[in-house]
Amino acid sequence: MRTQKRPIHAVSMWVRRQPPKVKAFLAVVSGMAALVLLRVIVNDHDNLFVAAEAVHSIGISVLIYKLTKEKTCAGLSLKSQELTAIFLAVRLYCSFVMEYDIHTLLDLATLATTLWVIYMIRFKLKSSYMEDKDNFVIYYVVVPCAVLALCIHPTTSHNLLNRISWAFCVYLEAVSVLPQLRVMQNTKIVEPFTAHYVFALGVARFLSCAHWVLQVLDSRGRLLVALGYGLWPSMVLISEIVQTFILADFCYYYIKSLFSVYPLGWSK
Repeated sequence: MRTQKRPIHAVSMWVRRQPPKVKAFLAVVSGMAALVLLRVIVNDHDNLFVAAEAVHSIGISVLIYKLTKEKTCAGLSLKSQELTAIFLAVRLYCSFVMEYDIHTLLDLATLATTLWVIYMIRFKLKSSYMEDKDNFVIYYVVVPCAVLALCIHPTTSHNLLNRISWAFCVYLEAVSVLPQLRVMQNTKIVEPFTAHYVFALGVARFLSCAHWVLQVLDSRGRLLVALGYGLWPSMVLISEIVQTFILADFCYYYIKSLFSVYPLGWSK
């Protein structure tokens, strides 16, 4: 007798056989269904932002464990960590001069941890750093983000430099994970702790994106007006959505690997 396939495996195989356009459609439908579910089960949608911060912290904790216990930084992108440090530093500056709150303290803790990770990769665990695989040119994202920030930024009453800086960190955060994904593509097989870390980033970005989308729906668009006028409010949402979709493909294969006997690899 033929062994009956598990339902999850059967669905996974069916999705894998679909053309890219169908996969994209299924991803959008799944995302919308998840948003509807979150809107129903979460009363205060501000809690989604807190949850995003918590999941991000869990991901960083996994990263710290990898560096301290495993004594290796194999599979990690130093350039992604550097981009993260840049946008966190800029966001901290903006928070101090524009809207100091509890998230400022959370960003400060995250920046301190990120700088420690950079130090470990650069000096303590340099021998295990895959420099040849971490070949993403960060200027390809830093320069476009800076130019975009000059053109599209908040229209509030704050100092122009501060408004441009705030836009820059929003745009840079959206693409900061690209060097890490490039390392994974280059190495083909993803190291487990690195996979956990990136998956946590993906979940955190989805929760953050859901927070913004649901807030806009709850306020019937008034939140967009509060953010300013022109293209800036839309760019905030687009940045959240872009980062979510950048990580969506990896998260799909991560979840798929949990129900498979094969290690997590990278699809061509």
